[in-house]
Amino acid sequence: MTDITPHMTAYLRQRLPVERAASQHTCDTYAYAFQLLLEFASQKHSVPPSTLQLEHLDAPFVLEFLEYLQPVRGNAPRTRNARLTAIKSFMHFVEHRVPGALEQVNRVLVIPNQKTDLRLVDHLTGEQCQAILDNPAPHTRLAIRDRTMLHVSVTAGLRVSELVGLRLGDVSFESRYLNLHGCGKGRKDRLLTLWKPVAKSMRPGSPFVAKRWYLSSFSMPEAKQ
Repeated sequence: MTDITPHMTAYLRQRLPVERAASQHTCDTYAYAFQLLLEFASQKHSVPPSTLQLEHLDAPFVLEFLEYLQPVRGNAPRTRNARLTAIKSFMHFVEHRVPGALEQVNRVLVIPNQKTDLRLVDHLTGEQCQAILDNPAPHTRLAIRDRTMLHVSVTAGLRVSELVGLRLGDVSFESRYLNLHGCGKGRKDRLLTLWKPVAKSMRPGSPFVAKRWYLSSFSMPEAKQ
């Protein structure tokens, strides 16, 4: 029997955050997946999580855990697949540390994801974008800040995490345009050049121009993509 504790600790403290350089969100998501898994294993085998063995996490048990997630916890197929992804990632880690568990690991790795429907990604219309931007009236410093953040987010297509992760060094001005360096999901870098109204709203000391910029900005001849 193989104590699972040192392997789980090494995976969550070293493998994910250090070796894989996973984001804090990914680390938290995986840690929560294993919290659910170990709680389920503890109840099934009537032992505390600290005494669980690697052999407890075989393919039949993992399938039983995945089946428990949907009817009991009400998880959607996407959530079920995300939990399975975390388990498989841990098993890939274990196969290099415990060669004697290769057969068990391989049986878990071949568990298929559940098929899910691909949802159509919708988008906001120009009028909807303008309504969002018009919500914080630019009469106070905080409102001007919020309006500018929304302005940059909409024009650059930034996620919230990308927007709040921007630093002063990520923003530069080229003539009347704005250069923006963003780091997105999966540590993917993007370098964007945004048009003049965005640059004007971002310049220090320049209040946001309260005009209906969005509906006409795509036809601006000087706009740079």
